[in-house]
Amino acid sequence: MFFGSIIMIMLFLILKYVLAWIIYYNKLDPRLGDSTWRFTYDYPVLGERDISDLDDKDFVRLRRKKNKIILLMYSIVLIMFITSMSLLSEILLFFFS
Repeated sequence: MFFGSIIMIMLFLILKYVLAWIIYYNKLDPRLGDSTWRFTYDYPVLGERDISDLDDKDFVRLRRKKNKIILLMYSIVLIMFITSMSLLSEILLFFFS
């Protein structure tokens, strides 16, 4: 139960760090949008849709970096959910046994 709490605190701090990176990437280009939970492919981009980095290298590479960090954020949230369920089961077993 103690180690589960320590792991949850560490995961929360890592999540806050990742969210700070997402906010930083959002401020670099206004075309990326302001949301921290959405991939940048969901936003309409003015002009033709740039699949490769031939048209706008800086924007496409920044968008790919932001999408990777958002995927990392979702992975951390999933791990936190699984850890919280494990921690909750340990707490319930402690009180009901």
